[in-house]
Amino acid sequence: QVQLVESGGGLVQAGGSLRLSCAASGRTVSSYAMGWFRQAPGKEREFVAGISGTGSRTLYGDSVKGRSTISRDNAQNTVYLQLNSLKHEDTAVYYCAVRWYRGGISTGPREYDYWGQGTQVTVSS
Repeated sequence: QVQLVESGGGLVQAGGSLRLSCAASGRTVSSYAMGWFRQAPGKEREFVAGISGTGSRTLYGDSVKGRSTISRDNAQNTVYLQLNSLKHEDTAVYYCAVRWYRGGISTGPREYDYWGQGTQVTVSS
């Protein structure tokens, strides 16, 4: 089993930045694609960014493209999401997930096998 714990969320003013972290424990995730998703109240879970096991490939959702950077430190078993130029519509619970049983980055939440509990990001306008 893999446990994922997100941190770094909070309240930030529009235009500000946040760095989210996702720490994995129980198993090493260095060989596995990981993703960040978000879910606002009343909306479906949305793909934000994904990264391959080596970190050589990344993919971003249209809503954050150009404003975010996903990275990973496999020595620390941790994945990061840097969010810049935050907007009110970025307000959501942000989740990280690992694609354990299948390879490669995917934008579909059902393709990911283990999830964290999420961290709230609130952007005040």
